[in-house]
Amino acid sequence: MTESKRRPKSGSATESQWRTLFRFRGKARSDVELTIGVASFVAILLAWTAVAELRWIAPQFLPSPLIVLQAIYRLFTGQNFAADIGISIFRVWVAFIVSALMAIPIGILMSSYRIVGAVTEPVIDFIRYLPVPALVPLTLIWLGIGEMSKITLLWLGTFFQLVLLIADDARRVPKEYVETGRTLGANDRELMRDILLPAMLPSMVDNLRITLGWCWTYLIIAEIVAASSGIGFVIWSAKRYVKTPEVFAGILAIGIIGLVTDQLIRWLHRKAFRYLGS
Repeated sequence: MTESKRRPKSGSATESQWRTLFRFRGKARSDVELTIGVASFVAILLAWTAVAELRWIAPQFLPSPLIVLQAIYRLFTGQNFAADIGISIFRVWVAFIVSALMAIPIGILMSSYRIVGAVTEPVIDFIRYLPVPALVPLTLIWLGIGEMSKITLLWLGTFFQLVLLIADDARRVPKEYVETGRTLGANDRELMRDILLPAMLPSMVDNLRITLGWCWTYLIIAEIVAASSGIGFVIWSAKRYVKTPEVFAGILAIGIIGLVTDQLIRWLHRKAFRYLGS
């Protein structure tokens, strides 16, 4: 058999890669998916430009991408927007890390001991349905207008959702793993540390990534509470004076930070858990 017959044609190989996207649970192709992802952003940008330039929506409500870029430049050069971004990142990550450090052990205990679940789950279910904006007045009364109130609001929007996800991750660990550990003489602490935690780690990291996104969604609420800095403060101040380009600039900043963070965690997840085959 000749070399040309043994080697598949590049055109047919590329076509096969694209076809996998339309198959049920087709094999992931990072290069193809990246191309499509970039193309979707370009398409949205072109559509946005067309709508703005054709004045289908008034400019004071939908500025063009070029005007938004100019607003971003003004924010960075004239209003120290980089510092606002840094402050917002700090607040979100502090609230998220505190939430994770609390939710992981509590969630594991909830799934491991029925008494812990019976005591905590109804309370957590009740609190997680409370709208965070409704808790703003109480937060101000109890904690004042400093950083603690802002971080607490972010924590409130994150912890009570995350702890239930962690508990569910622990419950999904097969009972056979626990029974095997018992057979080998493991005590409760060793079961949680050496069996439950490693087995639930891939899904737990994924839930941490999702919850971090939720934490960012509460940023605007947290930073309109007597704030003088942060992306949310910039957006709220621009809204007050109907500076729509600056509002878009703040929204885009949050979206870009979230996208970069999300993709980085996805990449780390793939590298750390190669055995999942995803």
